[in-house]
Amino acid sequence: GKHGPNDFSALGDAARKEAVKKGAAYMNVWMYIVREFEDAIDDCLTCTSNCNDYSTGSVHAWDEGVAFYTGSLEGEDEGSDSGGKLVYRLAEKRCANFGTCGLNGDATSGTSQVNLALFPLFAQGRDMLQQGHCADVRPIVNKIVSLMTVPLVQGTLRYAYKIGLVPSDRSVKNAAEGSTFSAAVLPLVANCDATAAETVSNQMKFGVYPSTFSDFVTVKSALESTYRCLGITCAQVGALQSSDGT
Repeated sequence: GKHGPNDFSALGDAARKEAVKKGAAYMNVWMYIVREFEDAIDDCLTCTSNCNDYSTGSVHAWDEGVAFYTGSLEGEDEGSDSGGKLVYRLAEKRCANFGTCGLNGDATSGTSQVNLALFPLFAQGRDMLQQGHCADVRPIVNKIVSLMTVPLVQGTLRYAYKIGLVPSDRSVKNAAEGSTFSAAVLPLVANCDATAAETVSNQMKFGVYPSTFSDFVTVKSALESTYRCLGITCAQVGALQSSDGT
């Protein structure tokens, strides 16, 4: 009964497919990444032997978090591979949609600003763990979580726009994508403002489409009201770009 009526026998296979694909990557894997970083801090604080080797303890847990963020399909080359399926690839896709690619976050091509900011933090956290500076890793994890939230917000906004304002993009598939993206980000939003989270859920939850189209302005305003609490900015989220660059 959460975030819907979630009767997938009525919603159909297109909705089921998007819920499984997007939910696996952006709800479950997303959370497991955070879990590995938390585990690294715990290991740093409590492990008493063999804790800072590359193959065990806190650094190993940290490396797992980075691995789950990136995914094996990205390959080993700088710039990665468009065949990726996990959160790294989501950040790359959404930066092209929202004009937040590049170091300054003002381009529609190139590596996403989110990923360019995250990997130095990944390296910094690893270094602090290797040196046993456990307390110094907490603010790094907080920054990482905030940056990882940006693509979830962008995904929610993109599909709220498609369903709400673009009749040709209204479909069960797109509605289900929006429902799943919003489900991924709503616990974070609710931690900041339960009313804002309820507002977004009421607009985006499974089963409201096709009888109701999401109100993009309402969704956008509710999410933006929590940006400061989420540790993100309007500039980091950017603005949805049309094919002609507007």
